[in-house]
Amino acid sequence: MEIITLKQALIPASLRSASISAFGFPPPCLKFHPANHGRRLLMTRAAVAVEQQAQTRVSLIRIGTRGSPLALAQAYETRDKLMATHPELSEEGAIEIVIIKTTGDKILTQPLADIGGKGLFTKEIDEALLNGEIDIAVHSMKDVPTYLPDGTILPCNLPREDVRDAFISLSARSLAELPAGSIVGSASLRRKSQILNRYPSLKVEMNFRGNVQTRLRKVREGEVQATLLALAGLKRLDLTENVTAILSIDEMIPAVAQGAIGIACQSNDDKMANYIASLNHEETRLAVACERAFLETLDGSCQTPIAGYACKDNEGYCIFRGLVASPDGTQVFETSRKGLYILEDMIAMGKDAGKELLSRAGSSFFDNLKKAPK
Repeated sequence: MEIITLKQALIPASLRSASISAFGFPPPCLKFHPANHGRRLLMTRAAVAVEQQAQTRVSLIRIGTRGSPLALAQAYETRDKLMATHPELSEEGAIEIVIIKTTGDKILTQPLADIGGKGLFTKEIDEALLNGEIDIAVHSMKDVPTYLPDGTILPCNLPREDVRDAFISLSARSLAELPAGSIVGSASLRRKSQILNRYPSLKVEMNFRGNVQTRLRKVREGEVQATLLALAGLKRLDLTENVTAILSIDEMIPAVAQGAIGIACQSNDDKMANYIASLNHEETRLAVACERAFLETLDGSCQTPIAGYACKDNEGYCIFRGLVASPDGTQVFETSRKGLYILEDMIAMGKDAGKELLSRAGSSFFDNLKKAPK
């Protein structure tokens, strides 16, 4: 597991990987060249200064996160809210952000559905949390498995961003305007199944991986004619100028917990639990709990096209919509619920909706999902 603090990220990789001995001298593998000596000496001194500063300043909270621009934006949002809520955390160096590379970040040449289920973007961060290498973990909730590792809790969801999907294209204003045979890039089976259900003449490129900026570049360079991205991520990265159109919930039901940020800590760490619980947005937490109960009942993973969305209507009731589909979009099962916006009722709604779709689709449908090409 590779862990890099933002302080270390400021040091060149060659220096970060054993370029300074215990006494501050270059190791034997660095050859002496007079022309480069001054530059290396300055770099060495700077690196030593950073290391000494890190040793003398003890952070009160170490935030673990992935290193993508979106993950870092979410970590910074968490940091800023902690600083605003707790004066002692506003001191310089009180909060440190630690970047952790996950399995999902390392394997970029295969579709997500081919390399495993949930936990691809959280496992290594959870391990760092349990090992005491970080104090809290910031996750995109749609990446978090429906079970939490023993010894961890997730008592906080930040206020949810816009849950809708954004359509991005240089050649069409909507999915409906794309010519037959056009390629839509998406690593999501959920999006693929709903696209093909409505527009079977289109093609979906599933090995469309990379961070938000990488996917936008692929569209600009013509690798695909369009893509769909979570509007929440584009907003957090201030990249909404790339949006061609926003899909309604009727057009594209979002992923379970899309747009929600979750913050976890060790279950026996009362201090951290109190810190992050103070940031919790209860309306978001309840909606996410409802959706995750639905997902858990369906035993969903990255290999199953599932969508679920819970929200509060104008009268204060919970409205839930759920979907399960075949990857090719030829079979789609949907359901909806309405009930009280109370945790127990909403979890029951999510479970009941999941049981209904299990019954309607039948065991053969889910057996075929496991065998279907992705």
